[in-house]
Amino acid sequence: MSKIYNWAILGCGHIAEKFSKELKALPNANLYVASARKIANAKKFSNKFGFEKAYGSYREMVNDPKVDIVYIATPHTFHLEHTLLCLKHKKAVLCEKALAINFKEVNLMINASKKNNTFLMEAFWVIFKPKFKKVLEIIETENLGKLKFVKSDFMFNADFNPKKRLYDINLGGGSLLDIGIYPVFTALMFLGTPDEIKTIPHFSITGSEESISMLFGYKDGATAVLTSSFEAYKKNETELCFEKGIIKYNRVSNDPIVFIKNDIKQIINFDSEKYFGYHLEASHVMECLDKGLKQSPIIPHSLSLNLMKILYKVRKDAGIIYPNHDNI
Repeated sequence: MSKIYNWAILGCGHIAEKFSKELKALPNANLYVASARKIANAKKFSNKFGFEKAYGSYREMVNDPKVDIVYIATPHTFHLEHTLLCLKHKKAVLCEKALAINFKEVNLMINASKKNNTFLMEAFWVIFKPKFKKVLEIIETENLGKLKFVKSDFMFNADFNPKKRLYDINLGGGSLLDIGIYPVFTALMFLGTPDEIKTIPHFSITGSEESISMLFGYKDGATAVLTSSFEAYKKNETELCFEKGIIKYNRVSNDPIVFIKNDIKQIINFDSEKYFGYHLEASHVMECLDKGLKQSPIIPHSLSLNLMKILYKVRKDAGIIYPNHDNI
């Protein structure tokens, strides 16, 4: 029987609420402690989701010897500080994407994981979804020829509020690190690292980019057209165009996969899922710890490094700058 792991939440915001709802579904996950900068917020969160304890400081939480795994759900610009704090205290870390604000910070986090011999993984739930696995299966088992074109979007219409994290460049605000990372991740997974990147960003009055279109070029002739935006409503779809077929899917909803090969169309349906998918990444972390692993074989450190390298090149081309942060 799998070990029961004591989970801690670091940062009691909106994404932590989504994660905690699904963490409760896992029999080997014990909702142990919620931690925030203010004890009132931690207690409120703890009571809402049934955590055993609440701490009003992150340092107090990492000094609790019963904490096994920490889910970090603070804004991007704090990921480095909070991850290093947890790893130093030998707490396994599942850190929200983007793993950090730049390549230098990701490298520091990975080095800390190795130095402290402690598990670290970037939280990318989408790769664990049955739909994504089915797409990989189709690509591996069907002779579709070379993948020539990827089109992937993630958009929603956010109410503009300069005080919100989404628009605060001091917190890594903007659509790129929040949702644009999904289309970029898609291109990386299916086409690899691009040889050329061109962008068209649109900036809000706060200096954050609220939409960006990206064109990735590859030496073998493949291309990817990627978009993220807080300004428009659209289904979050991905279309993969091969020499002999097409795969089209929505990464979030229960919509079917549309698979076309040699002009023959197939619809692959999925049962309605009760959960979004956060429980899948949490379950994977515990499986890795059961095996004594220090990084995930599905989202290894190298994948996070490659992803951040691409995001840096996108930011450089678009002129996206995060104040007080080295943009390497």
